Amino acid sequence: MSQQGYVAAPPYSQAQPGMGGYQGGFGPGPSQPLYGHYGGPPQAFSTPPTGKKLVLLYLGCFYSDMLLSFHLIGSVLSPKCVYPAPPAVSAPYGQPPQSAYSSMASPVPPPTQQLTNQMSAMNLGSYGNAAPPTSPVAQQPFQTPPPPAMGQMAPGPQSPPPTMPMGGQSMAGPPMAGMGRPFPGPPPTGPGGFQQPGPGLAGPSGFPQQAGNCQFGGPMAGLQPGMPGAFPTAPGALAGPPQKKLDPDSIPSIVSRRLILLGVHTFTYQHTTLVILHFLILISSNASPRFIRCTTYSLPCTADLAKQCQVPLASIIKPFASLPKNETPLYVVKHGETGPVRCNRCKAYMCPYMQFIDGGRRYQCSFCNCVNEVPVFYFQHLDHMGRRVDFYERPELSLGSYEFEATMDYCKNNKPPNPPAYIFMIDVSYTNIKSGLVKLICDELKSLLEKLPREEGMESSAIKVGFVTYNKILHFYNVKSALAQPQMMVVSDTADMFVPLLDGFLVNYQDSRAVIYNLLDQIPDMFADTNESETVFAPVIQAGVEAFKEAECSGKLFIFHSSMPTAEAPGKLKNRDDKKLVNTDKEKMLFQPQKGVYEQLSKECVAQGCCVDLFLFPSQYVDLATMADVPSHTGAGMSHFLRDLRKDVQKSIGFDAVMRVRTSTGFRATDFFGGIYMNNTTDIEMAAVDCDKAVTVEFKHDDTLSEETGAFMQCALLYTTISGQRRLRIHNVSLNCSSQLSELYKSCETDSLINFFAKSAYRAILNQPLKNVREILVNQTAHMLACYRKNCASPSAASQLILPDAMKVFPVYMNSLMKTAPLVGSTELSTDDRAHQRLSVMAMGVEDTQLLLYPRLIPLHNIDVSSEALPAPVRCSEERLSESGVFLLENGHSMFLWLGQATSPDLIQGIFNLPSLAHLQCALPELDNPLSSKVRAIISGVLEKRPSSMKLQIVRQRDKPEMLFRQFLVEDKGLHGGASYMDFLCYVHREIRQLLT
Repeated sequence: MSQQGYVAAPPYSQAQPGMGGYQGGFGPGPSQPLYGHYGGPPQAFSTPPTGKKLVLLYLGCFYSDMLLSFHLIGSVLSPKCVYPAPPAVSAPYGQPPQSAYSSMASPVPPPTQQLTNQMSAMNLGSYGNAAPPTSPVAQQPFQTPPPPAMGQMAPGPQSPPPTMPMGGQSMAGPPMAGMGRPFPGPPPTGPGGFQQPGPGLAGPSGFPQQAGNCQFGGPMAGLQPGMPGAFPTAPGALAGPPQKKLDPDSIPSIVSRRLILLGVHTFTYQHTTLVILHFLILISSNASPRFIRCTTYSLPCTADLAKQCQVPLASIIKPFASLPKNETPLYVVKHGETGPVRCNRCKAYMCPYMQFIDGGRRYQCSFCNCVNEVPVFYFQHLDHMGRRVDFYERPELSLGSYEFEATMDYCKNNKPPNPPAYIFMIDVSYTNIKSGLVKLICDELKSLLEKLPREEGMESSAIKVGFVTYNKILHFYNVKSALAQPQMMVVSDTADMFVPLLDGFLVNYQDSRAVIYNLLDQIPDMFADTNESETVFAPVIQAGVEAFKEAECSGKLFIFHSSMPTAEAPGKLKNRDDKKLVNTDKEKMLFQPQKGVYEQLSKECVAQGCCVDLFLFPSQYVDLATMADVPSHTGAGMSHFLRDLRKDVQKSIGFDAVMRVRTSTGFRATDFFGGIYMNNTTDIEMAAVDCDKAVTVEFKHDDTLSEETGAFMQCALLYTTISGQRRLRIHNVSLNCSSQLSELYKSCETDSLINFFAKSAYRAILNQPLKNVREILVNQTAHMLACYRKNCASPSAASQLILPDAMKVFPVYMNSLMKTAPLVGSTELSTDDRAHQRLSVMAMGVEDTQLLLYPRLIPLHNIDVSSEALPAPVRCSEERLSESGVFLLENGHSMFLWLGQATSPDLIQGIFNLPSLAHLQCALPELDNPLSSKVRAIISGVLEKRPSSMKLQIVRQRDKPEMLFRQFLVEDKGLHGGASYMDFLCYVHREIRQLLT
């Protein structure tokens, strides 16, 4: 395939960047976006300039999605082909750097050999900020006990932690399985987490016995008592020799890795026509990483290899990912009443991987190898290279992503679907009325309804709207356009919910605007004198489902709720927030939703295509684990107000969706994570799917994969558009296969790996104690790195910590994951907050999880107000803060503006228009000066890029609220338990040595 003369891009193509199997996109962006339906009116295109030199310009895009943009400035063109160059898109941060290590097994290290020269051992060449030392430095050992137990605060210097055993697992024993279903790993023998024996005592099994077993050379800094992340010293412990300092800049840095992408690199090829052609073919056949990213782009050929390396094989699929304005939207292919062409055996849809044979009359499916007859209407002759002559004219033959217009066979009851509806359901209990929340919601809806999503080219939205208010009973409103005033109908029997009216309840907003405005003005006054404080919740969702059933449509419920449902009705809840369960085997009960009514509701919502978007305004515990169970299974979730509401109303979304992931022979999808519901083992059902939701799919071998043919994956999503059309969205990916583990490690993607591990762990805590889950995560990390050391790295001293080039920052991500609220057993953390984060992560894409686990810390005190560039972030550690500095920290869920005690008055005056920190209020005022405007612009820019809103919290150094800020300095020791990054590296290294012994 790579030898074929693919010399130009088709007129409908867009750049298909990627990693491993993907290659960078090409071509300058067109002045007008290129999109439309296949078979539509012809369009005139200009010919790109002809040239003999290929110049690839890599422009780094900053961190938000960690993708590179590839632009082809000139390429070799055939005079017979006249096609425009596609627009530029962002791609991932490039192929992982090639490992310098050969595939040789390292010798088993002697158990007493100590760590030496950690700088060279980690092979940090391009990741650290500091240059390696040029002269030898005398090495002095220092004591580094294992990190403290997760889930509890480290005791002070006069209080030694309890000694807890933790055995290491031998590589000779049965290897751990992937992190799939069920959560893998042997039953832990100890209490879990990181244990810390007292210095000078014989450590338990699994830990090296000698003192000073973490010996570092070079300019690196040691862990001193009193330093952030330092371990407490046991009473009576002997003082060790003078301790060397470990340079934090010498260990792998996520910040440095992100900054590498900002460079501009130009590569010139003058006589590489075949390379160029191969490059273009790879571009066309794979979906953009915006839609699909993989944990590795080179699959092991056998199940034994996969079991040996312990690297999970998974894809993170975001089928509705947003595309930049200058990037071509997906093309819609129309095949008429016959519908999409697909394989007769495995039902895979026509894609670039199908091989046409017998003069074009038949094609062989690349997924199941079945030979199919080409339908008469689809027949086309083959050229001299065996490729269809209409190759460039059909998106499904040459693009990685496209859409098919579905036929009646893909619709329920063989009827075209009606346009979806939005129902706004407002809690009008006493608390919400008196606080002014109801009036605020009604006022906000007036402007939001003007921005309902609509299809490209349509003057108005096809979405219908309806309104319900409730406390112990439900009130439905007739807002038919012919009415002068809205009419209320009350349903008090919440045990047998029904919709009292259909005509006039779901209406077109443009037609009924006057009546709707009248209703929103009256609602706060209608309930102004209410004394009702009890509310229902499950009947509210049930009412929405019944409304959609009556209207024969799908849609979304926007529910604005504030308290635990305690009224006598189905779904009544009781307070079960028992802090005594924390750090016990029963802690998992805090995350488990109450079964019964809500479980059945989830099933009904998905079947009807009813997406539940819950906006909570609680003042106390509300049992979020149960109340958010339905939203988390219907493609929505829990949101903040008001920015989230604006985004949720306007975002691109598909309803009543069913997704299936097909693979070529040799491997198959086995496990799924996300805001989904599954009635069987193959069909992923989603009431709705939007641009921010991702599904993580794990794969397992069921046969041997071929290095020659590789592996193929196809994601097919059947959904209803906002205008009521039924469509199929197809994403295709081809992956390399190898019998060499080194190839797998070279093509790993750390960000995708941590997304998989986070979702696996967060689901596992529903069934296992937290200590077991944390221990499995540590063991899996050590196994992956030990396998690389044993099978892929060059022989080296046992004291060296060897990390794969593509996974250098994996330990810092893993350490951060184990310090997140759901995995840290602490009574100081809110149960609802822990449940909220767990549910949010389950539907996150790759970019969102890596930002959540490693926030951005941006210095603002030396900001250049004349530059549009964002200041370079620094590492998330207390050592990077300065008393005279101002820093912005954000992780997609929280945002802080940190002010040092010695911040200059001029800086405070410029940002806040205040003389000093003593006068500071917790708000950022609107000021007409360059510095304040620049800071506000940076904050606004960050908020626009994030799927969820973030409340800006201003904290001052050494004030009490600063404790909330410091928990996000993930390279330091955790406030609620957890090791520092440096300590975690030492601990993982000891585990690796134990496995290799």
